[in-house]
Amino acid sequence: MEAKGNKGKPPVVVQEMDIKKTVFKNFVMGGVAGIIGASTCYPLDMVKTRLQNQRTLAGQEKMYKNGLDCFSKILKAEGVRGLYRGLPAQLVGITPEKAIKLSINDLLRYKFTNKETGEIKIWQEAFAGASGGFSQVIVTNPYEFVKIRLQTQGLEGQQRKSAIGVVQELGFRGLYRGAGACLMRDVPFSAIYFTMYAHLKKAFKPKDGPIKLPQLFLAGALAGTVSAVAVTPADVIKTRLQVKTGPGGAAAYNGIADAFSRIVKEEGSLALFKGSVQRMLIISPLFGITLTTYELLQGFFL
Repeated sequence: MEAKGNKGKPPVVVQEMDIKKTVFKNFVMGGVAGIIGASTCYPLDMVKTRLQNQRTLAGQEKMYKNGLDCFSKILKAEGVRGLYRGLPAQLVGITPEKAIKLSINDLLRYKFTNKETGEIKIWQEAFAGASGGFSQVIVTNPYEFVKIRLQTQGLEGQQRKSAIGVVQELGFRGLYRGAGACLMRDVPFSAIYFTMYAHLKKAFKPKDGPIKLPQLFLAGALAGTVSAVAVTPADVIKTRLQVKTGPGGAAAYNGIADAFSRIVKEEGSLALFKGSVQRMLIISPLFGITLTTYELLQGFFL
């Protein structure tokens, strides 16, 4: 939510009740936008998770050579349904996640924005985005944990379970394993993303009218691409911490530091960027679609 002055209109002082109503509407619209974006890009997320979970130790043959090989092998072995394994858990989680992230970012941007000039400092933009990323982890970590378990189960002789079965197995505390890595990923991602997105929108906006949908989508996609690559190492570590590694379910790593050092030592530093291409291919259209949908809904309902 930007100050009205950014659109060349007189600044409008929004009363407290108006703020509350706007935040509620943004929360609902953020959830709807998240569902649309996630459903569109889910097969790529499946490929990304499988690639990040793949350990390429010396002398061992890779299960997947690349993203395309991974996609084709999942399709062949598990069918189209396999590409969408864990989608319900994704949709259950991503609805409040996107709602929280987008509404908190918008609220703080509004609070920081100078109502007379429509200006906001870069550090304030970054702080607003980071706050949205920090707040979302309370729902992001549990649903991504369940989603990752569903996406990778059966690969090492594990019995397949439903989402409810995975939740029961993990318990409440278990659902927050890897939360530190989730914070390491989502806080900087959101700080980079929302700041870059806002400035790209200004750059793409014509002088004589509102920004058009293709430019709006492009701003979201470009900001998503840069942000996704920047935090891929944290995403790889989070995935490794949350995957069930065998029939006994023993943890493969003893925390973030152990995961980082062992991945670099055993697989090389480039392993921290596994799935980065797929992550870009997911995040770029996901946030392009999500933010475009979100702003369209805002224009319609606000």
